[in-house]
Amino acid sequence: MVEMDCLFCKIVAGQIPASIVKKNDLITAFNDITPQAPTHVLIIPNKHYLNMAEVANSDLKLAGEIFKAAGDLASELGLENYRTNINTGAGAGQSVFHAHLHLLGGRSFAWPPG
Repeated sequence: MVEMDCLFCKIVAGQIPASIVKKNDLITAFNDITPQAPTHVLIIPNKHYLNMAEVANSDLKLAGEIFKAAGDLASELGLENYRTNINTGAGAGQSVFHAHLHLLGGRSFAWPPG
């Protein structure tokens, strides 16, 4: 299902260009346009879900596919160390309300993330 006002749905549908790094029937992964690390890939379900909690509650197989894609991409991109990040809700920093996982790598990360 494509939400007509959703930026990420439009990327999946090919209506908005993106630097796609992986795509299959379930997920699309593309480079973030405002990267926070040398490697910053967003991995999203092709079907619209508000956030990753909604994905986990609705489709565990899809949730697993998103995490598997993150590990596969990290390996393909030669990332020995990487961070995955999920923001759920505006107060946690979610700015696009289509489920997504951030894959970040290519630099050292501090803890706590802030």
